[in-house]
Amino acid sequence: MKIKLTTVYVDDQEKALRFYTDVLGFVKKADFSQGAYRWLTVTSPEDPNGTELQLALNNNPGDKAWQQARFQQSQPAAMFFTDDLETDYTRMKARGAEFTMPPKDVTASKIAMLNDTCGNVIQITQLMRWQG
Repeated sequence: MKIKLTTVYVDDQEKALRFYTDVLGFVKKADFSQGAYRWLTVTSPEDPNGTELQLALNNNPGDKAWQQARFQQSQPAAMFFTDDLETDYTRMKARGAEFTMPPKDVTASKIAMLNDTCGNVIQITQLMRWQG
């Protein structure tokens, strides 16, 4: 068994698509509409047939309250991993990313947090080799 899809709820799918592709560097995988419903996913250009991230419209009042509470508590809606956080941080910042926490060393990794402009905090993580 493997994970093929996970979801991030967003307040605006078009704005989310621009952010997740233009700023983070993912690529659009699927984009289908039926009436008011839109199925929209992105994936890593490094693994185009790998796990997809659905950018789902958050139009449920209960879910919106939960999303807002997590955002206010700086709890990430998703975590993405990189081999070079400093390079990705510089690239994303140049593309307009609003970091709520610049790269910081934590136990066995380095992390940064940013606002996805669509209601979520996203964590970018670089795993470090254990030195002991």
